[in-house]
Amino acid sequence: MSGAGDTIDALIAREDLPASYKDIVEQHWRPLARKIADWRAEKQGPLVVGVNGAQGSGKSTLCAFLAEALLPELNLNAAILSLDDFYLPKCARLKLAEKIHPLLATRGVPGTHDVAMLSAAINDLLSGITVSTPVFDKASDDRFAQNRKIPGPADVILLEGWCVGAPAQDEAALTQSINALERNEDRDGIWRRYVNERLKTDYKDLFSRLDRLIMLRIDSMESVLQNRLRQERKLRAARPDATKVMTEEAIARFIQHYERLTRHCLDTLPETADIMIDVADLTANS
Repeated sequence: MSGAGDTIDALIAREDLPASYKDIVEQHWRPLARKIADWRAEKQGPLVVGVNGAQGSGKSTLCAFLAEALLPELNLNAAILSLDDFYLPKCARLKLAEKIHPLLATRGVPGTHDVAMLSAAINDLLSGITVSTPVFDKASDDRFAQNRKIPGPADVILLEGWCVGAPAQDEAALTQSINALERNEDRDGIWRRYVNERLKTDYKDLFSRLDRLIMLRIDSMESVLQNRLRQERKLRAARPDATKVMTEEAIARFIQHYERLTRHCLDTLPETADIMIDVADLTANS
C-alpha cells in the first residue's frame, strides 16, 4: 500500500493542497471509492457516475483522487470526463451569440457544450475504445490545440461538471430574473429559455446515462464567488502571460451566468443524488 500512499502524497502536492487534505482522503474519499466499487459490482458492468458541484466545490480534485489512487487500489480502472472540456470553441459560441442571444458567447450554461461529442466519448469508453477528447483552456477561453487521450476500457467513468444531473426548470420559474445580468441583458428571457430547452432535450438524454450521481453541495453563492476568485488567482500564477485572466469585477459578473442553475441544483439535487456531501463539512481546508 506504500505505492498508493505515495500516489496520494503526489496528488496533494500536484493539486497544491495542504498536508491536512490527507484526512479528507481517508475520512471521505476512500469510503466513497468503496461505495463506487459496490455500485460497480451491483451493475456487473461499466459504471457511469456523475459528480455535480458548483464552481470551486472540489469536484475535479475529488475525481483525480478517485481515478488516480483510490479506485485503482480496488482494481478498478477509472476515466474522467469533464463537462468543461467539451465547451464549444469560441468561434462556435460567437455564432450562437449572433443567432440566438449574445449571452451564449460566454461559456458555462447548457447550450455551450458539444453534447454529441461528449456522449460519443462515453460510448467509446464503455466499448473499451481509447478516446481523444478536447481540453479547454480557461485562460484563453478556447480549446487547446492538442487533445487528451483517455485509454479504454473503463470500469468507472466519472463525468464531472457544475450542472451535471441538473433537471430543467418549470416554465413559471423562468419569468422572473434573479440577478442584474438577467435583468439587464436577458430582459425578455430568450437566453434562459434557450438554456432550459437544452436541459429538457439533449442534456436530459446525456444525464439519463448516469448510473449514479454524487453531489458536492456548497453553502451559498458567496462561496462560489470566493472559490472562483481563488481559482483565478491560481490561474494567474500558473499563466502570467495569459491575457484572459479575469478581474474580480469580471468574475462577479461571470458567475451570474451560472447563478440560476446553481441555485436550482441546490434546490433539487439533494433529493435525487445518490450521495450528497456538504463541502463545509469537510474538515480540512482545501
